[in-house]
Amino acid sequence: MKLQFFLVTLCFGIGVMAGKYSRELNEQKPIGSDGQSVEFRIAKLNQVWEKAKRMQLSPVRQTELHSDLKIQEKDELQWKKLKVEGLDENGEKEAQLRRSFNVILTKYGMDGKRDTRPLESNHLKDHDTKDEDTFDDPRLDKLWNKAKSSGKFSNEELVSLKREFQHHKDKIQEYNILMDTVNRAEEVHKNVISPMEGDAKEHVLHQKHKDLKHKMRDLNQGFERLRRLSHEGFTEDSEFQEPRVIELWEAARRANLSEDELDSLKEELHHFETKVEKHSHYKEQLELSHQKLRHVETLGDKEHIKRTQEKYNTLAEKTREIGYKMKKHLQDLSNKISRAGLEHNEL
Repeated sequence: MKLQFFLVTLCFGIGVMAGKYSRELNEQKPIGSDGQSVEFRIAKLNQVWEKAKRMQLSPVRQTELHSDLKIQEKDELQWKKLKVEGLDENGEKEAQLRRSFNVILTKYGMDGKRDTRPLESNHLKDHDTKDEDTFDDPRLDKLWNKAKSSGKFSNEELVSLKREFQHHKDKIQEYNILMDTVNRAEEVHKNVISPMEGDAKEHVLHQKHKDLKHKMRDLNQGFERLRRLSHEGFTEDSEFQEPRVIELWEAARRANLSEDELDSLKEELHHFETKVEKHSHYKEQLELSHQKLRHVETLGDKEHIKRTQEKYNTLAEKTREIGYKMKKHLQDLSNKISRAGLEHNEL
């Protein structure tokens, strides 16, 4: 009996250690052609990352880019498996990946175009209701000013409302980026000579226009929500506070899911909202840490600089890790709700 217990314990211990070592092995950074460790397994993503570091993007902006590139890497590696298995014959997934990569380049000012956006600052953002900038959209600016001066919102509610306006502004920017990539693709399409190549590119363009239509519908629904919130205020029984989570919840309710399915999804969305809040907290701490590092560097104490730099590097790595997990979870939830909506519509 003792021997059996010993063997079971030994096997369990080996299994745990094997799992631990295999996980550590998988988490090791990939090695480049020069034998040096690199950040990503795909060369073009490493090139973008190195360029971003040379551009000296703000710390938070760098962590956001890193998370976007990790998602792109995951999707591209999955696509390579599909391609080997012959499951992307029409090239739809490949076109989608190319499009998302172009969106990343444009989003972070690395598409070769002159960036006309305001210069980023490493100064901490104020978290009060004072609004020194605009939302770069006359309709949003008008709605925000009306809501701000209406007297319907507490300071805390104004902070939440401003977050929703900022989220909508980001969505408008994403739409404009996608529109730009479609326009460029259409220019290329005009110069196609081969009929077969023309048919393939026609399919890709059709998919891009579908994406544009989908994003435009989301924008319209998002603006309608902002308009309703600005006039009616927040309801006491609001399920969620984070704009991205609110959008997912409303999309799920439009998908005609059963009560049980909605209850299950609601619980998952609460977990996701906690991740989003955690990510926001870490980004704020990273900004503070960067500000402290800049201050310590002016003092010239090498030992102090080294300790502060190590703390900053650890925090930046943790923020990137949480950002990736949060964005991956967002992607999974979006796909899950989309699939559920399609399945129910087909019934």
